[in-house]
Amino acid sequence: MSEKDLAHYAYSLPHELIAQMPVEHRIDARLMVVDCMSGTILHHHVRDLPQFLRPEDCLVLNNTKVLPARLMGRRTKTGGNWEGLFLTADEHGIWKILSKTRGKLMPGEQIALQTPEGRVGISLELLAQQDDKTWLVKPLSDENTPAILDRVGWVPIPPYIRNGRMIPADREQYQTVYASKPGAVAAPTAGLHFSPELLTHIQNLGLGLVPVTLHVGAGTFQPISSETIDAHVMHHEWCEITDKAVARIQRRRKQGGRVIAIGTTSVRVLESASDDQGVLQPFSGETNLFIKPGYTFRTIDAMMTNFHLPLSTLLILVRTFGGDELIRRAYDEAIAEKYRFYSYGDAMLILS
Repeated sequence: MSEKDLAHYAYSLPHELIAQMPVEHRIDARLMVVDCMSGTILHHHVRDLPQFLRPEDCLVLNNTKVLPARLMGRRTKTGGNWEGLFLTADEHGIWKILSKTRGKLMPGEQIALQTPEGRVGISLELLAQQDDKTWLVKPLSDENTPAILDRVGWVPIPPYIRNGRMIPADREQYQTVYASKPGAVAAPTAGLHFSPELLTHIQNLGLGLVPVTLHVGAGTFQPISSETIDAHVMHHEWCEITDKAVARIQRRRKQGGRVIAIGTTSVRVLESASDDQGVLQPFSGETNLFIKPGYTFRTIDAMMTNFHLPLSTLLILVRTFGGDELIRRAYDEAIAEKYRFYSYGDAMLILS
């Protein structure tokens, strides 16, 4: 089977290995260390990460912050249940959302939102459905968008975790400790494993911590529907790497340090901001970079990532970086060793 065939990225995962909760202490998650040069696979914990780092290295962290973007409510007209996902807001306070309900929605209808505490929140007025099936809606409130979402929004837990239903603990646990730029509707999950103490320890070893931003979008939840990966159209996500971040990375590389991306989102920022000669430049804007077989990596030397869904663009990225055969073997070993998978699961460090 060709690496271009989507079916090449299928694997069977026992349901009990899909983590429903994170471990109690973030750094106690398991860490599989995959060395591409030697082909070896070692088993450690995230707290052991510093022993695989060098003082001249830099870790690149996605500082996006997850919005409480899931919306729950009832249709005022019919009383029917309604679910939505906030995507963006424009300068006039008009939201773009995904919407799910029984029956046909009509412009002018209102949705009464329900808070996670079970209280009635604000209402949304439906304005128009777009060609991509999203809706433009107007919140019937004088509050700004962040304030509204903080009050009525639910943490957008992925559907494979408790059927997407949040619990209060998710507000803290489904967020990296260094999140600072609100805008994501899903967490950059490799970063969930870091505690403030681990980050301080890494800095004390001399390593640099470099922030970038990629607001993880709703496309993260969309499976590939084409039979070949070349036919897949990648979703767009907003990302940014500043002049200061570029300078810090370039300084580390001149010292012989490695660029270690924490998460596939950090990988996509760095590679989107690199030109064909591998020169990293400041960048701010949309990226739809799809890293798949045949791609030449320009900037990253290593990456830390969670274990990803079969048939997903994230799994394709990881196998493209680490080598198809080696990463397939690593996943087989992770299943045999009962690693915990997906957003609240364990992690893998891939050293090229």
